[in-house]
Amino acid sequence: MTESRRGRPRTFDRDEALAKAVRLFWDRGYEATSVSDLTEAMNIRPASLYAAFGDKKSLFKEAVVAYQRAAPATFARVALREERTARGAFARILREAAEAYTDPSHPAGCLIIRSATNVNPRDADVEAFLRDIRNANVAVFTARLDEAVRAGELPDSVDTRALARYFGAALQGLSQQAADGATAADLRPVAELAIGVWPAPPETP
Repeated sequence: MTESRRGRPRTFDRDEALAKAVRLFWDRGYEATSVSDLTEAMNIRPASLYAAFGDKKSLFKEAVVAYQRAAPATFARVALREERTARGAFARILREAAEAYTDPSHPAGCLIIRSATNVNPRDADVEAFLRDIRNANVAVFTARLDEAVRAGELPDSVDTRALARYFGAALQGLSQQAADGATAADLRPVAELAIGVWPAPPETP
């Protein structure tokens, strides 16, 4: 049993409660999830939520961080690290997204993408928080594509920033399609079409 901020012992497992919050935010998004929804799903009282996590906004940000460490959200980082070529990495990312976003063991799509819709203007910092994460992902994609240019895998003429944004947009589209009910079988050919835009390698002299 851990101690609360006020020194009183908690009567719930904080990690377990956080995992339940992750799933609820993932399923409903930030705006549509109320504090009462959270306390019911986490099986705690509002006072316990505030004592353990702060307010709803703080809980959401912690939930996003927890989500980013979980297997359904790490496939892109793993592919970028493990694949020898950039093309192999991005092909793997798109193919695995079709599977991960439709996995019935958790809510469909990507939490970071799904939670960004319909955010109230008063919560603009939440929208900015999610946007910064997505933009950071595009920056990582760009860096990998820049490496591919230096390695001769891509021609110098490729706009790596635009190509990185394309793959980011493809992932967002796959996430939304999954949230709308698309199955892995529906999304696999879409992933293959997206992979097909990969530029031709530089011509050898």
